[in-house]
Amino acid sequence: MTRADRILSRDASPQRQLRGSLRQSAGLFNTLSRLGLEKFYPNKLTLRCLLEINKDNINTNPASSLKEIPWYFLKNLLQINAECRSCVQLPANDEEDDDLFSLDLYTEEDTHSGVNALDLIVALFLCADSFLQQEMALRMSMCQFSVPLLLPHSNNSQCSLMLWALRGIVKEWRPHSLTESKGFIEDTIVEANIPLFSFVRLKNSSLSKSQMLNLVLSRGQQSHNIFMHKDMEDRAIKKEIANGLVEVFWYLPCGRENMDIFPEPVAFANLRGDFSESLAQFSFLVQVSTATFVFLDKVEEKEQETLSSFKDFRRNFFLVVNRKEGGEKEDMMSVQRTIEKLDLPKNNVIRKNKTENRTYFSKKLSTAIKTSLESTTTDKMTTDLMYEKATELGLSVDESKSDEEKKAAEEIVKEIGEQSIPKYKKLHLPLQGENWKRLSKLEIKVCRLNEYSDLGTEEYKSQLQEEKTQITEEQARHNISKGMKSFIDNLFTGDKEKRDFFFKWMKLKLDAHSREKLLQLRNQFKEQCKTKDAELIKELDQTLLESSLGIEHFMREMGLIYEFSQETTEEISRLPQLAAEMVMDGHPLELLDGDASNIPEKWVSAVLNEVHKKVGNRSRLLVLTVLGVQSSGKSTLLNTMFGVQFPVSSGRCTRGAYMIFLRVQEDLKNELNYDFLVLIDTEGLKSADLAQLEDSYEHDNQLATFVIGLSDIAIINTAMENVTEMKDILQIAVHAFLRMTHVGKKPACHFVHQNVAGVSADSKCIAERKRLLDQLNEMTQIASEMEKLPTIKQFTDVLDYDMEKNNWNIPGLWHGTPPMAPVNTGYSETVADFKKNLLETIKSNKTSEPTQIPEFLEWITSLWRTVKYENFIFSFRNTLVAHAYDNLCKAFNQWEWEFRKEIYSWQQQTEVEILNIHNDSGVENWNKLVSEKKKELSTKTQNEQMKMKEKLNEYYKRKDRHVNLIEKYKVDFFNSINSLVNEIGPSVRTKLDRFLELKVSQKKAQEIQRKYRVLIEENVMRLLCVCKMSNLSEDQLTKEFEKMWSESTANVSGLEERDIAGCVLMQLRKNFSNRNVNQELQNTDLKQVGRSPFTVTEEHVDRFKAKSVDMNNLQIFTDNVIESCTEYLTGKVKTPEDYHDSFMKDLLEKVDKNFQQNNQECETNTKYEIDLKLHICGIASREFLEMHQKFLSNLNPQTQLEKYKLGYLSDFIDLYKERDHCQRKANDYIEFCIRPAVEDFISRSLGVDIVDEILTSHHSAEYSSRSFFQYSIQKELLEKDDFECFVKYIGKYEIYVKNWIFQHIQQQMTYENTLSKLKNNKLQVIIKKVTAAIEVASRQPDGATLPNNNESIKRFVHGIRENLNKDLTISVEAEKTILFQIQSTCHPFINSVKMALENLTTELQELFLKSEDINETVRKLTVKPQDELFKRVFGCGKQCPFCKAPCEAGGKDHKLHSAAIHRPKGLGRCRHDETKKLVERLCTTDVQSDRSFCSSDTKGQFHPYKEYTTYYPDWQIPPDPTIEASDYWKYILVKYNDQFAEEYGAKPADVPDAWKKISKEDALKGLKDAFNIK
Repeated sequence: MTRADRILSRDASPQRQLRGSLRQSAGLFNTLSRLGLEKFYPNKLTLRCLLEINKDNINTNPASSLKEIPWYFLKNLLQINAECRSCVQLPANDEEDDDLFSLDLYTEEDTHSGVNALDLIVALFLCADSFLQQEMALRMSMCQFSVPLLLPHSNNSQCSLMLWALRGIVKEWRPHSLTESKGFIEDTIVEANIPLFSFVRLKNSSLSKSQMLNLVLSRGQQSHNIFMHKDMEDRAIKKEIANGLVEVFWYLPCGRENMDIFPEPVAFANLRGDFSESLAQFSFLVQVSTATFVFLDKVEEKEQETLSSFKDFRRNFFLVVNRKEGGEKEDMMSVQRTIEKLDLPKNNVIRKNKTENRTYFSKKLSTAIKTSLESTTTDKMTTDLMYEKATELGLSVDESKSDEEKKAAEEIVKEIGEQSIPKYKKLHLPLQGENWKRLSKLEIKVCRLNEYSDLGTEEYKSQLQEEKTQITEEQARHNISKGMKSFIDNLFTGDKEKRDFFFKWMKLKLDAHSREKLLQLRNQFKEQCKTKDAELIKELDQTLLESSLGIEHFMREMGLIYEFSQETTEEISRLPQLAAEMVMDGHPLELLDGDASNIPEKWVSAVLNEVHKKVGNRSRLLVLTVLGVQSSGKSTLLNTMFGVQFPVSSGRCTRGAYMIFLRVQEDLKNELNYDFLVLIDTEGLKSADLAQLEDSYEHDNQLATFVIGLSDIAIINTAMENVTEMKDILQIAVHAFLRMTHVGKKPACHFVHQNVAGVSADSKCIAERKRLLDQLNEMTQIASEMEKLPTIKQFTDVLDYDMEKNNWNIPGLWHGTPPMAPVNTGYSETVADFKKNLLETIKSNKTSEPTQIPEFLEWITSLWRTVKYENFIFSFRNTLVAHAYDNLCKAFNQWEWEFRKEIYSWQQQTEVEILNIHNDSGVENWNKLVSEKKKELSTKTQNEQMKMKEKLNEYYKRKDRHVNLIEKYKVDFFNSINSLVNEIGPSVRTKLDRFLELKVSQKKAQEIQRKYRVLIEENVMRLLCVCKMSNLSEDQLTKEFEKMWSESTANVSGLEERDIAGCVLMQLRKNFSNRNVNQELQNTDLKQVGRSPFTVTEEHVDRFKAKSVDMNNLQIFTDNVIESCTEYLTGKVKTPEDYHDSFMKDLLEKVDKNFQQNNQECETNTKYEIDLKLHICGIASREFLEMHQKFLSNLNPQTQLEKYKLGYLSDFIDLYKERDHCQRKANDYIEFCIRPAVEDFISRSLGVDIVDEILTSHHSAEYSSRSFFQYSIQKELLEKDDFECFVKYIGKYEIYVKNWIFQHIQQQMTYENTLSKLKNNKLQVIIKKVTAAIEVASRQPDGATLPNNNESIKRFVHGIRENLNKDLTISVEAEKTILFQIQSTCHPFINSVKMALENLTTELQELFLKSEDINETVRKLTVKPQDELFKRVFGCGKQCPFCKAPCEAGGKDHKLHSAAIHRPKGLGRCRHDETKKLVERLCTTDVQSDRSFCSSDTKGQFHPYKEYTTYYPDWQIPPDPTIEASDYWKYILVKYNDQFAEEYGAKPADVPDAWKKISKEDALKGLKDAFNIK
């Protein structure tokens, strides 16, 4: 598909209709067809289509076909490349020129290799719509080309006066009359009254008037080709449609006599072709021109008649006669007759003699023009005159179709009248007045809190918020002015063309009015400067600043109407849709109001969201920004690079920031991965207007940070000649880049050095670039110190910077002295190369997910909010970053749980393997096996560690989760993986040691058990022999058995009880090993310690600080530590394990961790630590002793033997009575061997299953990340509305969270018999394995069934145990006991075992269904689900040093602690020393204020809150993003103020009145916003 096809695919009309409309003009149709433009005729080609980013933007090759020529021309023209006209011919084929004797200079074939440049221009103007015509005329004027004044249609059958097309051309000049005063005139060129000199030719004219005009306008020196002529082209190509074209060009003086050709501005019109073929044009020119110059060699009769018909204008005719060498006498006679007939003065005939060269003759022409100018009766061309004459002559006027829109615009502008612009704005555009500016200042006050009164920061903050609300309400009450209503109504027209005409007329009229007013004010200012009246000068200066009135002010007011609307009417709700359409048409959208330094966020969001909807939610944005000094050519750079229309200084510089959306065409969308290119143009840094303000540097910093933060590409525009200014710009830019690196954005940076020319510029600039890099490094160090990021030393630490690729030298814009200087071709071409390089770099660097409009809006909000704070880095909050971080936390939590599961699975198998080691293999072999398993564990954890790291690396390679924003956290998560390995490795090793000890203990117990089992079995057989001699009843047999049992087990000894208190005390000594406390621990009897409550005394604190320590808080801290330890002990002693020294070690480490977090605050001494640890050890020694005794009781040989007593009795009676006991034996085997092993299997693996169940249930989100967990728990607290719960949550956070999780597990396991289902699932798994083991064990290695004899039963039972060796621990002693004197054969026994297994399965299933104590079940599990979930959500356990809010940062090894929501400090027991009232202030407020804090960490010295990182460098406490963000805890404090005061022994806090208005719904909303819950 060709470019034309792509552009017209939406609205191309049928070819048949087009041919019908062009039937009368074969020449026009032929030209349009050859150029591929027929689809665009008439006026269907739009500027919007040309501005789209496509492959042509990258392709810089010349046109290779005729149909490419128009696009190549337009592309270069929009880039203001003066060489654009040189593309009209295709590259010549050398073979075509081989025939040296070819005499035919022009052939039909030439038309296939090129097009006449004038034909191309006419064709494009005929195809362009009104707005593209205006843009083309403007760009041609900048290139100092002539532009169409009269445009011919259909082979010159009619033509149009191009007033509208020329209206966009604004020029500045200085006539000689203003030289002395150094004044100047700035005006739209068609509105300026400038004398017009027309140049036409007769049929017989050999002198090129275009060439002569070029010579006149360049003083005879090397001429600039203002007017096209045949000598410019390689081959003269005949004009097909350009005859009848009238071009116009304006000569404008610069005010220097030695440089100016004419002292006043002069317009020159040039009629193309023979005037007799364009009589309408000629007639028009004669009537509007000051003079008409007719070029001729001779005059034919008809031509003479035509000239004679204009006798009334004969004084304005100048005949330019070319006397050719060998010219006929008759020719000269015809000229003489014409002179006489017209009665022309002698001076009105200018003859070129054969001996005069063109340069000399051009001076004669110039003299004639000057003479005509100096005439007092010289008429000047006016727009009204031209319009009138064109209408009289039947010429169409291009702007006549917009008369209604013009009238509407004039009506609005007319309202301004003679009143001053500031007054008009105040009355008719009130929303952007003082209130809007006050709002901006109030927001900064809220962010800074530098001026708070005696009321206190929170009350002051609430007052500021109240003031903001009042202003907002006042703004909402404003009525829409008549002019603004008319403006909006006209924009709402359904006809898009009419809307665009109205918008453009408004812009033109407002700009003209502003120019007039500003000129008056500047003249007044100049006069007052002479009087040196400082006050008046200052007043005038301010008026000058406020006297700018353009279309942007009306658009701003429209936005503010929407911004402050409270009752949304249909008309107001449609405003964003209207603006969105205009944005998509290429109109700039004001992002930042530079006058008020404010952003209408509601308006900008609504408009851009509408754009997002209109493009089907596909709005991937590439954002490009230019920053630089004021008037350094930033807007011009963007306009040249992309052909856009950012306003360039026409009396007013850009204020604030504007953005233009350029569509990316389908041919490039996939390659670039973007849908829009967004250009942001900003006000200049180091602005003279703002220089007098104290905070101008800060203002520049804010602006730079804001726009660079929004950008993917930032262009820093500098002028190499101004070193000081460049240094300032670099400092501001580096500061902004540094801030962005911290928040996760890394825009590409390019430095553009303007006004650097010369072929050797690049090589000469190597030293300059090196110097630039040195300066950047210097600035980076300064900025990193200011932002407190000492690790960043060089600019390359901030951005990927390449000295060669990221620097561009661009020549000066103008080639000569304005206003007559054309744009420098070198400028245009270098800018085009720069653009091409940028787009190609974007194609190759698809490193991150593109930002779509919703994310872009989030960046606008967060960046704009944060730049208003003094400390950007510590104040930055962004929901995109928060979401990206939260997603990473969720993924990391999942990986961590997979890691743990894998290790737990391995640990479970290893524990079974250790317990299944044969007792006879010896303890040495056991130790060896455990050592091997520890090595295997190291390998296992390393492999899992590598997998996790690979997953983390892969996650950071993804492009769909904004991972680039969280790059800085990558190291934290890698460290967390290492921490996880360091935590799990030692923990599992300790468990393996514990199981080895358990195995040793089991062996000792089993040896005793075996000894007595053998004795019992011998005695049973002996008793059987004795009883066989008598005929005894069952009762008698039972009595005899009881007697024998008592005698046999009378001396069974148990395992020796350990000195648990001694073990605990030993661990305590080890804990104090590096400190000299042996004397304090001597003669300590732990049995008596810790029986009464622990009370802190003054002996427990440093003597010198006793008065400053709050003993009540210390007691609370102590009680919490003891309670936390007691909870730990309760959890441990509920398990069936034996005491292990690691338990006590963990408990003491837990106490130490509490000390680390709180000891500095409490200022306690060593005695306190010893006493508290002794107290805890006393409690622990008794709990662990009970645990140890319970373990010994379960392992006691006496107890184990008693379990089998009934079995032995049954064996004895069955043997006596010779009864079949096959089924009973099988039942006993299943009951005593298989059932314990199955229950143990379920207990070992159930914990992991419970965790999995909770993490996949409908409650899974609560445990997905720490932040969501915090949200869930605080939301539940709000809903429960229980003061005691709040006290526990705040004061005993860890305990509360553990209990909350445990209760949640209980609820989840109770719901729909979940625990029963999980157990049943595990039962099915293991029963399947047991069944499979039975099948395998019932066969011989060759597959044959075991022999049906008694001996096979032992082989069968042994086979089952061997096959289940990796899954179950089956007691060998139990097997031997069950198989004692079994009389059955193998096959019946196997069948009985199968039947018994089925019964066991049914029995256990029924047991699971019965209600059971879930609490006990969960606490006895090997892997405790409550502990696993707690590890997942609790994190590092650190609390905010000011308000005690818990840290929610992901991983365990993060560098910075953070909490989404902080609390009033009074909730953390903080009170005022003097009044004893609870402190109502939030730390998030204090860190942005000028307040100071004093604590034990500061050694009693006051320290500024703003510099809290001096003492708490690992905490990040940004200010609340909005005043509502902490509504949750404000509501809680207000509601329970008295109760908290009573609980804490203080007086209620003085809360601001505004807090009392916060509802429960507001609190919940604030909570959701704080945690980014949608």
